[in-house]
Amino acid sequence: MTIEFTEENIYELEPSDLVLSDRVAGRMYTDPEIFEQEMAKIFEKTWVWVAHDSELPKAGSFKTTYVGRQPVIVSRDRKGAVHTMLNRCRHRGATVCETRTGQVNGFTCPYHAWSYGLDGALRGLPYPDGYEGIMDKKVMGLKKLRTESYNGMIFATFDHDAEPLEDFLGDVKQWIDLFMAQGGGYPIKVIGTFRFTFRGNWKIQLENTTDGYHFPIVHRSWMATVDAETAEMMSFMTDPASVTHALGNGHSVMQMVPEHTDLAADDGSEPLQPRFDGLVADLRAKGVPEEDVRKLVHSMHGTGFNLNLFPNVSMSISFFRTLRPVSVNETVIEHIAIGPDGPPEIVDRVNQERMRAHENFQGPFGFGTPDDAEGWDRVQRGSVGGPELPIMVNRGFAREAQNDAGWPTSHSTDETGMRSAYHQWKDMMADD
Repeated sequence: MTIEFTEENIYELEPSDLVLSDRVAGRMYTDPEIFEQEMAKIFEKTWVWVAHDSELPKAGSFKTTYVGRQPVIVSRDRKGAVHTMLNRCRHRGATVCETRTGQVNGFTCPYHAWSYGLDGALRGLPYPDGYEGIMDKKVMGLKKLRTESYNGMIFATFDHDAEPLEDFLGDVKQWIDLFMAQGGGYPIKVIGTFRFTFRGNWKIQLENTTDGYHFPIVHRSWMATVDAETAEMMSFMTDPASVTHALGNGHSVMQMVPEHTDLAADDGSEPLQPRFDGLVADLRAKGVPEEDVRKLVHSMHGTGFNLNLFPNVSMSISFFRTLRPVSVNETVIEHIAIGPDGPPEIVDRVNQERMRAHENFQGPFGFGTPDDAEGWDRVQRGSVGGPELPIMVNRGFAREAQNDAGWPTSHSTDETGMRSAYHQWKDMMADD
C-alpha cells in the first residue's frame, strides 16, 4: 500500500514511513522528536568521520570534534595508534580539553585534576586516599569509541558491534583512492578550515553535495567571474557523460567532470589553464622537473567529482565538507581545504594558490558558501509551511538505471544521491 501524506496523518506516521521512493516528508526537517531519534539511531550507531590523518601528525597530536552532539577527542598515542574518546571527565562530567587542535602529553580535567593518557586511560588523581578500596582506576578511563581509518580518513562509532569500516564504505573506497590522488604525487594534508552555522536541518546540506541541479542557478554569479576554460569545465548540465551513482549505505558520487575523475590518467594533452602561469613559472624557477610541475598544477582544480559519505562528510572536488547537527534547525558546517604534503619549498606555493581558490568559492566572502547557505536557510523556513506537502526527490527517477558496476545511476542533475541517502535514513530509523 502506498502511503499518502495528508494533514490528518502527517504527524501520526512513524519516521520510517516518511520516506517514499520519490519524495520525503517536510516534517523530517522540523520535528524535534525525529531529530532526537536521528542522534540515537544514526549518529550514535554508524561510522562518523572525525579527522584526517594529517591533523594528527605526531605523538600527542589531538583534535576535538563531535560525533553527533557528543564532544570527542581524537588523539595519537606514543605508539602511533589513534584513539577517539568522549570529551567528558569520568568524575563530575567536565570537558577535559577545550582546544581545537594541539600537542600534549595527556589530558587533565581543570575541575579536580583527574588526568588521562593519550589513550584515555586514567593516570592519576589528587588525594587518592579517599578512593582506596572503592574505585578501580583501570575502568575509569575516558569512554572510548571504536576507531578505524581508510586511506587517511578516520572514522569513529559508539557502536562497538558495528560492521567493519571498510564494509560500511564498500564501493566508496575506490572513489576515496581517486580523491586522495590530487596531491600531485605527494600525500594530501589539511591546510585550513572554515567553520560556519546555518539555520537549518542537517539533511538539507546532506542533499546538497550531489545536487548538480542547483549549481548553475545558485552559483551563476561565480560562473560569471571564471575564465572560459573553467566555465566550460563546469558546464555539465547538458553533458550526458556527467552522472551520479548511488554506491550503497547512503553514499553517492556525482561526476561533474568525468575526464578529471582519475588524475593519474592524465596523458599530458590537456593544456594547463593560463591562470596558473605564475605558479608554473615559480615551480620551474625552483628546479621542479617538468613532469612534476604538470602533476601539481593539473591537480589544482581537484577531482571532477563530489563524493558524499553518509551521514556527515563529503569529499567535494578539492576539499572536505563536514556537517554537525546541533538541533533540528541548526547545523555546523566545516569546509576543510587540502593540499599536497611535501617539501615546503615546493608545496607551500601550491598550497597558497589552493587556499586562494578555496577562499574564492568556499570562504566566508566567497561566491559559493553564502549562496548555498541562503538556500539551505530558505528550505528550512519554507518547510514549516504545508507540513503535508512532500519534499520532492524524483528528478531523474524514470531514467535511473543500474550501470555495469551495479550502481543505480542517472544524470548529475538528477536526485539519485538524495534517494540513496534517504533509503539509508529510512532503514536506520525503522524500529526493527
